[in-house]
Parts: sequence; C-alpha cells; structure tokens
Amino acid sequence: MKTYVIGDLQGCHEQALSMLDRIRAHAAECGDMKPAILFAGDLINRGPDSLATLRHVRQLALASDGRIDSVLGNHDLHLLAVAHGIRAEHKSDTLSAILTAPDRDELIDWVRRRPLAIGVHAAGCQHVLVHAGLLPQWNPEQALALADEVHAMLRGPDNEFAAFLAQMYGNEPAHWSDRLQGADRLRCIINAMTRLRFCDADGVMDFKMKESGKADPSSGLMPWFEVPGRQSANATVVFGHWSALGLTVRPDLIGLDSGCVWGGQLSAMCLEDRSLLQVQCPQFQEPGKKKA
Repeated sequence: MKTYVIGDLQGCHEQALSMLDRIRAHAAECGDMKPAILFAGDLINRGPDSLATLRHVRQLALASDGRIDSVLGNHDLHLLAVAHGIRAEHKSDTLSAILTAPDRDELIDWVRRRPLAIGVHAAGCQHVLVHAGLLPQWNPEQALALADEVHAMLRGPDNEFAAFLAQMYGNEPAHWSDRLQGADRLRCIINAMTRLRFCDADGVMDFKMKESGKADPSSGLMPWFEVPGRQSANATVVFGHWSALGLTVRPDLIGLDSGCVWGGQLSAMCLEDRSLLQVQCPQFQEPGKKKA
C-alpha cells in the first residue's frame, strides 16, 4: 500500500479535492486502489472554506478503515479552544462556519480525537509525521510515546479535557525534561509538535521568529532539524507548519508546507518512492479586502 502525506490545507477545499484526485490517479498507476493518505495538520483556518474541508477529510477518514487520518496542527487546536470558550476568534480566523454548523459537535469531537504524531514504516525507513517538529532530545519512539500521552488526555473525560485547554497556551517550559509533569509536560509536548520552528543547540524553543526560514547566526538559534546530535535523525520526520521554509526534502526530512493558503502550492509526497505531487493555489482574498 502506498502512503501519501499532504501538507497544510488551511481550509483550501478546492485544492484538497484536486490533490486527492491526483493521489488516487498516481496510486492507481502503481496498482494501489486504496492508498493511505495522511494530512500534516492545520486542516482548517485562514483559507476560504474551512467547514467543507473539515467535513470532507472527516468523512474520508471515517470511511477508510484507518487508512486516512491527520495529525493535529496549531490551528486545529485553536478551533478546540475557541469552541470551548477558552480563546476568542482572531480577525484572520475562518472558523465561524464550523462553529455555527449543524454538525459542529461531531466535527469538533473528531478533531479532538486526532493524534499528535503518527509513525509510518515505508521504503525500509521509519517515518514520523508531526505538524511542526520534534525536540532534539527525542528519538522517534519517545516522540510517539509522548504524543500518545497528549492523545490520551484529549480523548479523556470532558472535565479534564476542558481543564487542560485552559492551561494549554504559553511558551513555558521552553526546554524538555523527562521530569516534567501535568500541564507543563503536555504543554511542552504540544508546543514542540505543533509550533516549533527554531531552537538553540540545547533544544530551548523560540516562538518569536515566525515569518522566516532562517535565523540570525548571532541569535544562537537554528531550525530544530539542524541541531547537532538530534536524536530523531535516524528516521525521516515529515512535517508542515513552516511556509517560509517551503518544500524541503532530504533523506531524514520532508517539509510539506509550500504555502497553499498564501498563493503557493499544495504539496503531497508518496513516502515509498518520494514522488512529489503539487497543486497550484490562488491566494485567498478575505471578503471585503481589495487586491493590492
């Protein structure tokens, strides 16, 4: 079975449909009529049709016997926080259609139950799919186990889930320790897996730099995957989240956020043979705004 990973959709429904058609055609050429399809998180928000995108991916996943799934991204977690009254909508959010939909509860419950990371064995190599990144101290097995801790909490009792959402936001602790417990432990895991771009050589996370693919050398910061001695380097980490970085492909790394919602491309890759599929994306223009 072929396994395809699709980068950040962010509510770009038409491009998602085009990409799914391309994946099915590519897989059929290889004799695979039911490929596995995974999404790198941020299914929703900022783009033109978050509701249709979320509905479609959920329906595909429910009908797929586990072949289709998505990891959680920071925008997906933001939806959970807004839906439960923990956070207000931002001016740039495109979540209102989800929040007022008749199937709102079913959609939000499905998002809540998505994993934070997924392990895939393909082409003789272990792959770890995560939305943003992994801290350099984590090997693949540890990262997947830590993601399971968050997954168990998200699927747990409603009162515990709601209580954690109220404690989910914040940049501390910025450094991992196996001794972390409770909300601090879960927040550190979530921040790394859904928000991380830069950290220093000791794995201390930085969340101030968002719009760049490079760090000032004098800052001591570097992309998380460039930290010397990174413990996940023996696997291939597949991620999205970083449109300024763009499509990045190397033996131990596949970065798939190529800026679909910003007028770039929606990118997907077959993990078995590294075939790249792309769909061109017109820049989404928010209602009431004039093009420059």
